[in-house]
Amino acid sequence: MKKITRLGLSALCGSLAMASAANAGDISVTGSAEITYLTVDGNTTGHPFGMKSNLGFSGSGELDGGQKVALTIDNTDKSAFSAASIALTTNNIGTIKLSNGSGADLGDYDDKAPTAWEEAWDGGQGATTDKISGVASSTNINWVSPATTGKIMGGTKLILAYAPRNNATQQNDKTASGDTGTTGKGLDIILDLRSGKKLSGFLGYSTTDRHGNDLKGHDHTKPDGNKEEAVIGLNYKLGPFSMGYQHSAEDLKAQGNGSSAENDMYLNKSWGVAMNINGGLSVSYGEATSNQIFTAVTNGAGANKFTKKRKQKSKAYNAAYTIGGVTAKWSSTETKNAAYSEGSDKEATLLSLGIAF
Repeated sequence: MKKITRLGLSALCGSLAMASAANAGDISVTGSAEITYLTVDGNTTGHPFGMKSNLGFSGSGELDGGQKVALTIDNTDKSAFSAASIALTTNNIGTIKLSNGSGADLGDYDDKAPTAWEEAWDGGQGATTDKISGVASSTNINWVSPATTGKIMGGTKLILAYAPRNNATQQNDKTASGDTGTTGKGLDIILDLRSGKKLSGFLGYSTTDRHGNDLKGHDHTKPDGNKEEAVIGLNYKLGPFSMGYQHSAEDLKAQGNGSSAENDMYLNKSWGVAMNINGGLSVSYGEATSNQIFTAVTNGAGANKFTKKRKQKSKAYNAAYTIGGVTAKWSSTETKNAAYSEGSDKEATLLSLGIAF
């Protein structure tokens, strides 16, 4: 990262009363740009070229009491705002962060299987894979505990993330979401496990209040049925090899009628194996399976209910080669039942050339 200038962090975080005592902090900028070429099912219909970019700013400083404060802002394609956070870190209680799309939450654990580039379901083939997210897409406040010490479980952390309204909304300043909609508060609980440098794992759970009708006039402490998500996974490194496996579940408790689906549930699993061949070249193979389970209803609400299951399966080969700040990537993916329906199979080949500073 290139240091641009120095400024008082209190000017950036004026809403934090304690920031008025901050020492001068640093602000840095990072950026990247990537060009991609995509073919789906062997065709290049439409425009096969694409481009994405990212411009990020981060500021940090230290308070008189030794606490550290940090600000991050990310701008993605066409310099549009994508995420921001303000964090306070202490030696005793860990890190507390207010986040708009960049926090520590269950969404960070949707697929942690090792890969040289993309996940098996995200190689441009258009798979509509349902994934756990927790409060990731909503403005939330999260806490990361100090890491444990010791040879056996050193580095283990507890993570909590809370959104007063987990409605996939990122709030601007001086605004508040109205008392409407069917989604209430959300809470993520994650245990990020470490055991030496080779073995790591994670356990996570999320719950979000769900209401059958509009929230207005309802008792928010008595939801009609909470959305629940859970994940468990394990990763292991051995020399140049890394491997990982995980299971996740999402119970939407959606209430349908007529020909709609009721009580959608998704059971996902993924695994991957990656290898660093040398300092710049890495390759990987991974698979992901997603099972959609729901109760179908025909001939009117509540009539002729029957349980259905739809299976989606993806696999991917990835390779990446880096020279300095330039990286070339290749991905070949295949998904059966990409839209959770028969006949929606997809194959894709994706090429990428990117630079970063």
